[in-house]
Amino acid sequence: MLLASWNINSIRARHERFMRWLTARQPDVLCLQELKATEAQFPFDAVAEAGYKVAFHGQKTYNGVAILAKTEPEDVRLGLDDGGDEMGARVISARVGGLRVVNVYVVNGQVVGSLKYAAKLEWMRRLRAYLDARHRSSEKLVLCGDFNVAPEPRDVERPEEWASSVLFHADVRDALRHILDFGFEDTLRLHTQEAGLYSWWDYRKLSFPKNDGLRLDLILATPPAARFCTAASIDRTERKGVQPSDHAPVLATFDIV
Repeated sequence: MLLASWNINSIRARHERFMRWLTARQPDVLCLQELKATEAQFPFDAVAEAGYKVAFHGQKTYNGVAILAKTEPEDVRLGLDDGGDEMGARVISARVGGLRVVNVYVVNGQVVGSLKYAAKLEWMRRLRAYLDARHRSSEKLVLCGDFNVAPEPRDVERPEEWASSVLFHADVRDALRHILDFGFEDTLRLHTQEAGLYSWWDYRKLSFPKNDGLRLDLILATPPAARFCTAASIDRTERKGVQPSDHAPVLATFDIV
């Protein structure tokens, strides 16, 4: 099973790129974030023609997540479902084959010290509570998406400068670590310890040509799933060219049907 995760940064703005990539790479499961589309605006027909079923959770203009799979996603669940402010369409989960897949688009937080930053930390705390309430680390579970947090200094080109940002502040890294402590393993780090591997580059200041990026997009797996992970990578080439998303797809292969 090839599982991919990609913050597409508007499915409508990147429709042609998205469809080219989908048909070329043929992942068995694709988790999308930041769709910026309602159900009426999502290309269900084109995706179906490419051979995919869709579990969708969108909204107008902002946010939005979906799980695409070659087999029908089952037991689809939307949101954190804890009675709190969902802060948009940010969570969708489904069972696909032998895995339960949870796809998330974590709150950005805007500026450290702001109300939105406090909301980000609270949302991440709620995500951990969601996992505790609904899942166990003993099940074959994958949590993937745009976490809007780089885990470690080796995941940031300029860690000293980013340390005061919402993407790499000590507080958000602690919040991410609390999520990881549920029992997740970072699939990329199962296969490489190399620094300088990033999934997001700012559109400004020639960040991509300079490789001035951060690794914000993760595929995390519980031990029963991680033991079947045979490969993991970042498709950096998809950040190249005309009008790309600012994120590159991340991929992991599982020896699971």
